[in-house]
Amino acid sequence: MTINNIGVIALGRMAMPIALLLLKGGARVTGYRRRSMADFEAAGGIPKASAAEVAADCDFIISCLPSPEALDEVVSGPHGLIHTIRPGQIVLELGTYSFEVKERQRRALAGKGAIFIDGEISGTPGMVADRKSSVFIAGDPEACETAADVVKKFSDTCTYFGKFGAAIQVKLIANLLVTLNIAATAEAMALAVKTGIDTNLLINAIGSGAGSSRQFVIRAPWMAERKFHPAQGPVATLAHYFEPIRAMAAQLGVATPMLDRAVTLYEKAAAEGRGEQDVACLVDVIGALPRQG
Repeated sequence: MTINNIGVIALGRMAMPIALLLLKGGARVTGYRRRSMADFEAAGGIPKASAAEVAADCDFIISCLPSPEALDEVVSGPHGLIHTIRPGQIVLELGTYSFEVKERQRRALAGKGAIFIDGEISGTPGMVADRKSSVFIAGDPEACETAADVVKKFSDTCTYFGKFGAAIQVKLIANLLVTLNIAATAEAMALAVKTGIDTNLLINAIGSGAGSSRQFVIRAPWMAERKFHPAQGPVATLAHYFEPIRAMAAQLGVATPMLDRAVTLYEKAAAEGRGEQDVACLVDVIGALPRQG
């Protein structure tokens, strides 16, 4: 089933590049966010005054909201999806929340005959724009098959994980690795800049070798340049995932010694007023630590 009439709600750092890729691919895209949508309209998007208006004028809905409260408002608020959504219509939410939050939305929309998919997206806004993000989906198999066809319009990687809630778990595992890889990259680069070796040569050599990671490739150059603004991934945004990761690990009885140590570094960054800086700033946090032993 080909869907080319798509709604995008919350045209922020992640959802805006999704909308632009959909438009570039020839889709008709309606959208809604609280602030100005002039950039969206200039790109060919059709702005709407509410989430309800988006649902009334599209066949498939993508949202990527910043908080459970925002998601509740978009789904069940006075101008929410629930007022105009149709039976069989699909909502793919790409924000990360607890299972309980997503299940609440699934039940609310199911009462209208609509289908809410547990979706997650892994990647920076730049990765999304370059079609290098990874999308995880879970829930109703038939709806997820349709969703995968839509996702292919803006990402080259979409994986179905089965039961509703599984995508949340995969995203938390992915962000555990992101957390550790950034901290490891920052430690390596704090050491690298002290050697006096040409950092461009060093980054190119390591980036193509066994010690590399996607976070090293993306952020090692920023660390070398002390480029912490504009933030592709702020410290505060990544910190949002620490407690959900720990809660999942506790529920499953798995120790997280490396995460526990890394979290203290991010907490130090936040305490230094770096919450809105890119996580690349960890290179300065680690570089300023005294050598132990």
